[in-house]
Amino acid sequence: MTARKPKIAPAPAPEEVVKGIKGYDKDLKCRGFQFEVGKTYEHGGAVVMCESGFHAIEGYPLNVFGFYPPAGSRYTETQQSGQLIRQDDDGKIVSTRITIGVEIHLHEIIQRAVKWVFDRAKLEEGAHAVGPSGAASATGESGAASATGERGAVMGANGCALFLVYRTPHSGKIMHAWAGIAGRGGIKPLVWYRLNESGQPVEINAP
Repeated sequence: MTARKPKIAPAPAPEEVVKGIKGYDKDLKCRGFQFEVGKTYEHGGAVVMCESGFHAIEGYPLNVFGFYPPAGSRYTETQQSGQLIRQDDDGKIVSTRITIGVEIHLHEIIQRAVKWVFDRAKLEEGAHAVGPSGAASATGESGAASATGERGAVMGANGCALFLVYRTPHSGKIMHAWAGIAGRGGIKPLVWYRLNESGQPVEINAP
């Protein structure tokens, strides 16, 4: 009599782990809960968006400013797992488990935003300007436009990536960098923008 081979159970699917960014107040608190760098936290019940569980941002890094603006806020990397619920319009994700990673600062978030945008965009021909008053526009699907001159300006169709740098008038030293997407975060499609001295994009007439 031939012995039966034991059945091998399929390996369980690996648990999804999502990397993101979380904002806090100046004391590293979020909604009154005290967090610590390097600690892992578990939520005992079900998660509900904006109500229960641990919240963070995945995807476009600057979305975190919609919940914790730069003035007076702190930010860390995060890893989330367990039960996960996503809110696609602003990148918010809530989970039953979160690990608080290293603290990151404003310039690092901006650098990550620039990389995130350009990793997902196709730079259009002629859509990159580097002169003192250069201007660039992007109108194609997933297009990107960048202007890095002292008074550079960009304009893009809805969904296009935009990148601006502000330099000091005399030395040319980079003081501010900004990346955004036309049609999101208050940036209007097919409108020209330039960075002001504070590093904020402002609407201008055609350059």
